[in-house]
Amino acid sequence: MTEFPIVDVADNLTAFKYPMRRFADALRSDRLARIVAIGSSSTAGREDVVPYPHRLEMYLRVHYQERFPNLKIDVLNRGKGGEDAGEELARFERDVIAERPSLVIWQVGTNAIFHNYNIDEVVANISSGLAQLARHNLDVILIDPQYVTAMLLDDKTDASERMVSLIAQIAEEAKVNVFRRWALMRHWHIHNNVALNQMIDPTDPDQLHQSDWSMLQFAKALCGALERATTLTI
Repeated sequence: MTEFPIVDVADNLTAFKYPMRRFADALRSDRLARIVAIGSSSTAGREDVVPYPHRLEMYLRVHYQERFPNLKIDVLNRGKGGEDAGEELARFERDVIAERPSLVIWQVGTNAIFHNYNIDEVVANISSGLAQLARHNLDVILIDPQYVTAMLLDDKTDASERMVSLIAQIAEEAKVNVFRRWALMRHWHIHNNVALNQMIDPTDPDQLHQSDWSMLQFAKALCGALERATTLTI
């Protein structure tokens, strides 16, 4: 039987800076709280890995069931493997805005580094996407890249760190939250002694995608961050 490591949620790394007022209002309505998750393969999922939106939906429903028994929480998965920020931005109106969510979770940055895209162009697309979302009554969370072997190779490390830093900068300028996946997974590796190969899907020759176990921990940590962010407003 496989033994999985024990990790902590590192509240200091995953706490959100800005209140989640629209999502909190949706929870308080006791009717429907809808989240749209958009991104690439970390969002869409892989054949042998349950994607985080499905798990997040389950955890949120369980958490809020007693307090809001009539509430329905939907997390719509609008991820597509291999896409970058520009391709995701192109389908915002159809796949995100049209769903009228109270919260949008946008996972960005990984493919830009993995495929050696122009980082400045990707950053400009992320900024444009945030500006588009700001015109609607919803909250936004950006998810930065995963801390895995493919992103830590000698020719990738500096670009990965730069992308993480730029996502934080863009989010600060737009006053939206970042779920710091890079920092969280790095914490697991360095402080919880989790080997990189335990965080990577064993079927992935690129050593890029998260394992089912690390995706589970990621979903739990994201759920906890959302719970803490809404505690004071509902």
